[in-house]
Amino acid sequence: MQSEIITVGSELLSGETVDLHSSYLSRELHSLGIDVCLHTSVGDDASRLHEVLSVAHTRSELILLAGGLGPTMDDLTKEIVSEVTGAELVQDPKAVHHLKQYFKGRMEAIPANNFKQTYVFSGGFVFYNKNGTAPGLAVQVDGITYILLPGPPRELVPMFEEQVRPFLIREVISDKKQVILAKSLSFFGIGESLLEEKIKDLIQQHENPLMATYAKEIGVVVRMTAWAKSEAEANRLIDDLKRNVLDRIGEYCYSEKDESLEEVVVSELLNKGKTVSVIESCTGGLLAHLLTSIPGSSQAFYGGLVTYTNKAKENIASVPASCLREHGAVSSATAEIMTENTMKLFDTDFAVGITGVAGPAEAEEKKVGTVYIGLAESGKPVRVYQFQLKGSRRRIQLMAAKYACFLLQQCLKKGETTR
Repeated sequence: MQSEIITVGSELLSGETVDLHSSYLSRELHSLGIDVCLHTSVGDDASRLHEVLSVAHTRSELILLAGGLGPTMDDLTKEIVSEVTGAELVQDPKAVHHLKQYFKGRMEAIPANNFKQTYVFSGGFVFYNKNGTAPGLAVQVDGITYILLPGPPRELVPMFEEQVRPFLIREVISDKKQVILAKSLSFFGIGESLLEEKIKDLIQQHENPLMATYAKEIGVVVRMTAWAKSEAEANRLIDDLKRNVLDRIGEYCYSEKDESLEEVVVSELLNKGKTVSVIESCTGGLLAHLLTSIPGSSQAFYGGLVTYTNKAKENIASVPASCLREHGAVSSATAEIMTENTMKLFDTDFAVGITGVAGPAEAEEKKVGTVYIGLAESGKPVRVYQFQLKGSRRRIQLMAAKYACFLLQQCLKKGETTR
């Protein structure tokens, strides 16, 4: 099957916005065995979008469009698709209800132009948008499938993963005689290039299951997709490949799903009935934020401290002034005391402490990216791990918080960390 991707928006052509949708959607389609032949970006211009679509439908069986579904006058994607295909647009009562619920309590009256978003293709498919107002749409005309997605990434990505991907498997690429199954492995602490190098031969050898790697902001996902006559056979194909992957790089795998480290940590704490507290310096509360962003975390996360200065470390975390003078705030000794005292203060099963240099300048003669992470577990000595992280200040902070999650997750899973 041949496909192409069209991204819509004048901001893409002016350089104000970088087109990340095409690369994301291409990876997703590739993981389903769908070839992408062309990427096109077009501005908010009805005649040019009409021209692009008129050519696209002569060469592709699947056309994905991203953007141009909003309430403004220049959001014309579905109107132009309707013109090109002849598919009628009708108002959808469920979309109207969703729009009203979205605006409920925000303003007295919904601006009239928003109801433009409630029109869908007659006889088509609707992907309701839990993160915004514009639903995604799909329509099949003359053997060609058109899929229309909202432009904002926080709307497009979850909509694709939760609704569009299953739709493609069910309605587009399945021949009704085969089962298509996809599974993921999530990795941390190894870059995409090194990970790919370690399993390159497996990627090249396999067409079924098809395997691909995807770099996230922090971490890498390996997705495996299998085609078979039964779900049991598809599972067997994937499981055989998964074992080979884990034999080589299993120490970096934290989940057999596409999920975040903080999701896994909170889930394992809840499953084991354990509790955690945190103390942070260079990450400024980011670790606490990650953990508490997960629903249900209040049952496992007891609290946290941000001791950003030496005075705070002395007065709140009870780090002796002599330790700070002798070893410095960014040191194994300070991380150990911070972490141990936090576990005692909150009376938790675990505590995690972070201290380091996020940049932009060195501190205490320590290089930017030097980070110490303490891990305390009730009844056991505190363990401290040193890392030399790279990147911007924000990336170093995020990496430090994620490494803290990874260390705790490994401890919960195996009883001790593997690194």
